[in-house]
Amino acid sequence: TLTVENTLGLHARAAARLVRLATTFNCVITLRRADTKTSANAKDILSVLSIAASRGVELNVTADGPDENDAIEQINVLFADKFGEE
Repeated sequence: TLTVENTLGLHARAAARLVRLATTFNCVITLRRADTKTSANAKDILSVLSIAASRGVELNVTADGPDENDAIEQINVLFADKFGEE
């Protein structure tokens, strides 16, 4: 579970960074809002934007595939770095 901590939330630029990172992995990566249970394919920009994750939203991130551990680790780093925005 990750919390969106950057000021603007998972807006277009942050979502694009997430999608670019996610597409480097062979596994399936899914984001699911903890509150609404809305899910998104982390490799699809429109899907990621559709979950409307503003600051403070908790997301459950799952990965399934050969490089799932690396994917989760790198996504954790991206969220901890607040998408390089702050």
